[in-house]
Amino acid sequence: MRRAAAEATLDAEQAAVAASGVKGMMPFGRPFLEYVISALADAGITQVVLVIGPTHDIIREHFTHAVEPKRVRIRFAVQPEPIGTANAVCVAAEVVGHEPFLVLNADNYYPVDAYRLLAEQDEAGTVAFDREALVADGNIDPERVRAFAVLDVDSDSTLRGIIEKPGDSLSLDDPRARWVGMNVWAITPALVDACARVPRSTRGEFELPEAVALAVREGVRVRAFPLAASVLDLSHRTDVAAVQNRLSSITPAL
Repeated sequence: MRRAAAEATLDAEQAAVAASGVKGMMPFGRPFLEYVISALADAGITQVVLVIGPTHDIIREHFTHAVEPKRVRIRFAVQPEPIGTANAVCVAAEVVGHEPFLVLNADNYYPVDAYRLLAEQDEAGTVAFDREALVADGNIDPERVRAFAVLDVDSDSTLRGIIEKPGDSLSLDDPRARWVGMNVWAITPALVDACARVPRSTRGEFELPEAVALAVREGVRVRAFPLAASVLDLSHRTDVAAVQNRLSSITPAL
């Protein structure tokens, strides 16, 4: 998001947030995170923990003073260093406790049905997004799918493995490329334990998908619930216009 893109059209406020890198605060009338949290509330989620960095005062200030949530309770967990999503899960678990909880990216707008699928279960799981629907209905083009995880799903909707960011190593016409992981998970204590033990990745971070893969290898059952729906991805400045257009008809309610 910090990287300049000549083809991106941002107003002054959006450009300032893009430069800060705090994508969840990208303004679309309201900060992007408000839309995300509103969708969680629509799914019946009433407790939200935002994992923030030590310098992310803008997020804490906004959700403590600028808005007054009525449908959800918002708490904060501070991740001392940005050393990966598995570490973020461990930090969140210190606030949540031993209950199962959902984990999602702050720069993706997921469908309410995705949250409902996961919240209705009492086991570890993720949503397996149908690649064709993801491309047809969202702001993600076919080639961009290569940057996401591909899920190896059994006939009984059990996750067998994860191909993380396959790039050119997997043809998009391959049946194995049908199910795409967009990093929304139902986390159980077993997965928190795996997050605490997973080694650093080649990027030098503790990665949640690698922790899940570790748990699967150790015999933990992780469900992969199929869903034909779109996800709005706010990774780059060039995503801002498309996301703004899709959110223009939505009024977030916290």
